[in-house]
Amino acid sequence: MELLSFIYSGKLTTNQPTLLLDILMMSDKFEVVSCMRHCSQLLRSLPMTTESALLYLDLPSSISMAAAVQPLTDAAKEFLANKYKDLTKFQDEVMNIPLAGIEAILCSNDLQVASEDAVYDFVIKWARAQYPRTEEKREILGTRLLPLVRFSHMTCRKLRKVLACSDLDNEQATKSVTDALLYKADAPHRQRALATDVLTSRKYTERAYKYRPLKVVEFDRPYPQCIAYLDLKREECGRLFPSGRIYSQAFHLAGQGFFLSAHCNMDQQSAFHCFGLFLGMQEKGSTSVTVDYEFAARTRPSGEFVSKYKGCYTFTGGKAVGYRNLFAIPWPSFMADDSLFFINGVLHLRAELTIKQL
Repeated sequence: MELLSFIYSGKLTTNQPTLLLDILMMSDKFEVVSCMRHCSQLLRSLPMTTESALLYLDLPSSISMAAAVQPLTDAAKEFLANKYKDLTKFQDEVMNIPLAGIEAILCSNDLQVASEDAVYDFVIKWARAQYPRTEEKREILGTRLLPLVRFSHMTCRKLRKVLACSDLDNEQATKSVTDALLYKADAPHRQRALATDVLTSRKYTERAYKYRPLKVVEFDRPYPQCIAYLDLKREECGRLFPSGRIYSQAFHLAGQGFFLSAHCNMDQQSAFHCFGLFLGMQEKGSTSVTVDYEFAARTRPSGEFVSKYKGCYTFTGGKAVGYRNLFAIPWPSFMADDSLFFINGVLHLRAELTIKQL
């Protein structure tokens, strides 16, 4: 009756979501596109909940893909992505969300996670819980979920585990890891091009990681050594003032986990704010290791890395070492438009670690 009423009057007498969905389905059956569009608009105007968003994403594909209904499904995806963008906070709840909802959440660039490693771990955990049968699980992972994992921003340590994961198709896992390693080895301008290209951006764009990704080069001779590169955008640095910190993802040398942290802090005499860089060891406990370290930054106009601070420190778990005023200038000078340390809006930092005694 509601559909007939709409055909003659152009109006509906209900705003109940379940009834509107029924009318939407009936409109699709009889190809009344104007009514489909009207139902979609009414549903979008109602308060969205997780349950309603999942209902909209569960519409038959013939309906959900229709141009008249696409704004509704897009709104449902956006709602879920925004509500669950802090994946760690809602992990228990998200574990019960069906596949269509998980896809909507994982598509988001604004997903707040420690790193892409955490996204991969969640995907595997969710698939194991939802699809206990091996073949079905492998199919869902391979066709629906793994394409949403941004392997290029995972750590090499985790990529090794991807290759050994029995839940994944070996050929697909190998290709994903190979593509990621090729991306990591690519020139920066090529990486930026991939991240901005409409066809590849979803695969290569960084999310809102809590721990900043690094590029790391490792050597084992003549000494265990690694060089870690950390890039920070001017806006990220600006948000550090007056007492913020940015932590990098962990990287490993001689079996020990390390991280970098960039700070806005007071200088040694507490006279003014300045930019500080620190190196910390991740593992806690009685293990100690002596590290020679050097911090450097690209500097204009040459664009070459210039050493800013070096030292030797014996780490124990949870300890950190560094320099409170890396560039020996106050914060306003560091952030100024003519600052020597931002190249095309990016601060390029390098930390070189060497262990000469094991």
